[in-house]
Amino acid sequence: MAMNVGTNSSGDADVMVDINTTPLIDVMLVLLIMLIITIPIQTHAVKLNMPVGNPPPPSTPPTVVQIDVDFDGTIIWNGETIPDRAQLEEHFKQVVDQPDQPEVHLRPNKLVTYKFVAMVMATAQRLGVAKIGLVGNEQFVK
Repeated sequence: MAMNVGTNSSGDADVMVDINTTPLIDVMLVLLIMLIITIPIQTHAVKLNMPVGNPPPPSTPPTVVQIDVDFDGTIIWNGETIPDRAQLEEHFKQVVDQPDQPEVHLRPNKLVTYKFVAMVMATAQRLGVAKIGLVGNEQFVK
């Protein structure tokens, strides 16, 4: 702590007391450096237990169900035209009942409206089809 005793122009002695902050800043910087040094280095690694060797090839290739949606909303299941939604649901129920569900490939026509494709996907989801994918997306790229 520093104390400045001086006289002003009128001759009265005023005591001026100010805190010297330089040692305080020095101590804080030393503490900060010590804290930074003592913190362990963080490694950003994720430990994974990866299998060793080559996995066995699949015993049988997956079966595929091809669903085409034509430009006017006509649904074609593996080459067979599906007349209504009830018949589509029956086909999906047969897929769901199989122990190893086949892959369902949905190929919409470029000109079909979205409501027909969404109806097929919503029906599949509601009935529990787990493996469904859109095929032929390259036709939509301009």
